[in-house]
Amino acid sequence: MKRALALALLALPQIAPAQGPTVADRIQRSIDLREQWQWLTRDIATPPTWDEDGRHFHYRKTVEGGYAFVDVARDGGDKRPAFDAGVVARALAALTGKPVDPLRLPFEAFDYADGRGAIVAQIDDDTVRCTLVQTVCTVVPPEHPSRPRGFGVVRDLRVPAENHPRPSPDGRLEALVLDDNLVVRVAGGGREAWRSQDGSPADFYDPETIAWAPDGRRVIAYRVRPGYARMVTRVVAAPPGKVQPEVVQQLYPKPGDAVDQERPVLFAVADGRRIAIADTLFPNPYYLSEATWRKDGKSVAFDYLRRGFGEARTIAVDADTGAAHVAVGEDPATFVFRDRIFGHDVGGLGREIVWASERDGWRHLYLVDATTGRIKRQITKGEWIVRDIAKVDDEKRQIWFSAGGYVPGEDPYYKQWFRVDFDGRNLVRLTKENATHELRFSPDMSRYVDVYSRTDLPETTELHDARDGRLIATLEKGDITRLTAAGFRPPERFTAKGRDGRTDIYGVVVRPRDFDPAKRYPVIENIYAGPHDSFVPKAFWPFGGFSGGDKVMGMQQLADLGFVVVQIDGMGTANRSKAFHDVAWKHMEDMGFPDRIAWMKALAAKDPAVDLSRVGIYGGSAGGQNTLNALLFHPDFYKAGIAYAGCFDNRMDKIDWNEQWLGWPVDQSYLNASGVVHAGKLQGKLMLVVGEQDSNVDPASTMQVVDALIRADKTFDLLVIPNGEHSAGRTTGPVPYAMRRHYDFFLRALRGEGVADWNAR
Repeated sequence: MKRALALALLALPQIAPAQGPTVADRIQRSIDLREQWQWLTRDIATPPTWDEDGRHFHYRKTVEGGYAFVDVARDGGDKRPAFDAGVVARALAALTGKPVDPLRLPFEAFDYADGRGAIVAQIDDDTVRCTLVQTVCTVVPPEHPSRPRGFGVVRDLRVPAENHPRPSPDGRLEALVLDDNLVVRVAGGGREAWRSQDGSPADFYDPETIAWAPDGRRVIAYRVRPGYARMVTRVVAAPPGKVQPEVVQQLYPKPGDAVDQERPVLFAVADGRRIAIADTLFPNPYYLSEATWRKDGKSVAFDYLRRGFGEARTIAVDADTGAAHVAVGEDPATFVFRDRIFGHDVGGLGREIVWASERDGWRHLYLVDATTGRIKRQITKGEWIVRDIAKVDDEKRQIWFSAGGYVPGEDPYYKQWFRVDFDGRNLVRLTKENATHELRFSPDMSRYVDVYSRTDLPETTELHDARDGRLIATLEKGDITRLTAAGFRPPERFTAKGRDGRTDIYGVVVRPRDFDPAKRYPVIENIYAGPHDSFVPKAFWPFGGFSGGDKVMGMQQLADLGFVVVQIDGMGTANRSKAFHDVAWKHMEDMGFPDRIAWMKALAAKDPAVDLSRVGIYGGSAGGQNTLNALLFHPDFYKAGIAYAGCFDNRMDKIDWNEQWLGWPVDQSYLNASGVVHAGKLQGKLMLVVGEQDSNVDPASTMQVVDALIRADKTFDLLVIPNGEHSAGRTTGPVPYAMRRHYDFFLRALRGEGVADWNAR
């Protein structure tokens, strides 16, 4: 009986057990998600560009299948297409030889030219001009191409300087450099009036620094003693369409290298008499800005940044005597943040300067007596910071600026906008919504367009009256209905205390779309802790680069594979107090790790689904260095990491970024943060990715880490991308190879999954 029943059951049709998607299928689904979601929003606009006459402005917004450019009259009442996108797309295709989709034109912004008869846009490295009548697109060559400088501090002497004659204000004379000397002659190549006698190839006058006084009585130029021309040599192992490798060289100054030494030299035009300028007040320049004459021609000024980034000054020089004085200066105990130096010469006469300073611990505005260098008054004050300075109105004695942290209880990284008088009175808040705001003012400051959003609030675009912030018109209101229906959920904002138990640390959490609070999920940190900015997204638009940065789409793609993905701004990043930022100074190995680890522990305490026994980390460039350092210095917390194009040893990286945060001369602080020096401490699983032709971070930096790891007998993965640039592996590209490797690595390392044999597929 039992045997008969068994035979009968075998005779029944067999039903295969239900099977879900394979790991490879899940990875492909994550890769495809960006393209599926990117075109599902409507009416999300970018900040606009105003015409020079202030009568119109234009912007790009999302539409069905891509983007459209919109032109708007200054009162907001007349909206129309900025140009015929189909015609422009065909003209660009004729120029490039490649098809161009009119809904996905290869630029995000443009300027009108020729009375709105043409548009000019930047496409990759080219400036492109397209006429709008009988549309034709052409590449615009630079009118006067300047000599390149390696990271702004060492001139590339292989390239001739731009040496066209600079005419005097009245047009009768012209100045240029001949045989390394400054020459003044009659305009049009006429009779030579005089020339300097002390120029030589080793100490030459630079024609690109020539500046005439407004009254034509004086002329100034910089004499230059060249720095060290360090060349980074790279081998193009597989040049496209060729068989044999090629060699390329790049001028690439590194920390500690000698930079060009510039000294301003002042001459009386009438007879060529040299007016001596003592360099006592600017003895060790990292750089000098171009010389700027005061409107009355009585003095000339330039900005000085001391080598090591410890001091910044504006130096003013008397045109008759050459006597120099400090018009304003900054001399902190740690560093001057070069990217945020701001000075405005009120009226262009050298009497007052509006100056941004962190001297009270927060970035604020000051009014300075430029004849003595003394502070006349502090214009803004409080435990908040000034961010952007949009306009200083000398006649009305008003300043328009954005600020972070002004509103109690609001995310301090959100930008709110204000107007204030020079005396600090009449502080008017223009923006109100609890969101981050980007404003673009009309040339006459009578109107502004406000684009505001949060990570959970799509962009709204409004036109306002700049006098009082009154709303004139709502231009666009972002619609994410279809995106939400497709499963998009904004990242969760989360705040926890940092290492000191007092300071708020801000971050975001991205969970899988099928998140189950009853399960346990490994955590992956998307890291970029460069001290030059903050990086946790604050605005809505989620579609950007694969590595995340201020975007969330790449984090969602990774989260959907079964991870909780986070991004956090720890101490040492910018846009908070001076003390918050100073944590990075000479401590690049710190980079906010104690704060971010405390933040993740607080998240896990709140959410049992967060599994801190399986934590990964990934990032590129400075984020690549952060990733490696996580596994070197915090292996008890981080178990796996993918480091893209890391500046693993700051002695190997570009001069400006590294001397900004580690100072000069090169000292022990460089070694303390070095992944090469500390490679033997590696624990956990590591994958290194580098582009062979990285022109931002010397790719040898990665190979030196590889060498040190091998010598320390460490196991790791290495992916070198031939012809790859700095972003290699962090963008999907036509073949998302590195992305598949990225996903597979974390699935193996943190979930024990992964594809057994990719080559068998």
